[in-house]
Amino acid sequence: MKLTTMTQVTIDGVMQGNGAASDDRRNGFERGGWARGKGDDETRTFITQTYQRAEAFLFGRRTYELFAGSWGSIDQMRAHPIGVALNEAPKYVASTTLTAPRWEDTTVLRGDLAAAISELKAKPGGELQVHGSGALTRWLLENDLVDEMTLIVVPVILGQGARLFPGTGPDLALDLVESRVDSKGVTIQVYRPAGRPQYAPTV
Repeated sequence: MKLTTMTQVTIDGVMQGNGAASDDRRNGFERGGWARGKGDDETRTFITQTYQRAEAFLFGRRTYELFAGSWGSIDQMRAHPIGVALNEAPKYVASTTLTAPRWEDTTVLRGDLAAAISELKAKPGGELQVHGSGALTRWLLENDLVDEMTLIVVPVILGQGARLFPGTGPDLALDLVESRVDSKGVTIQVYRPAGRPQYAPTV
């Protein structure tokens, strides 16, 4: 399977609290819900179709519990095409603390996470998708496990909140394989990791 990630971010790179205002208030964050209602019908269709082509889903614990309490539990959300895709596909959670997952068809990955994910990637099939799950996405990139990364960039600057990429960390070159902008200014950028960046020589 190809491991792909999809993340909604602001212009200043924040990914925290994109859904409901109450989703994630860690560290005093109070500007949640910044992605709600953003994007046009084409962007919403793109997101839905992305979920529908998943062979399986991989989550960090926090995102898993958020999704389980919404797409996995609320009848109206379960009936949505995204909910159907999530509920019908196998789900994997990278967690050392989750002991009793409540969402059907869930497997908790413990122990050697890199080996477990490499084993999943070696299986035949389509995409092993990661949605949200910032800490997991960063770890996957650091361990060269991501095949393709989609960023949905919402035209807003928050000035606070957890960012997808921290102020310091490993570097990574990316090849742009697809880019589009919708009628509301939301951009979709699809990248493939391409090793380390090239820098100017020191004098």
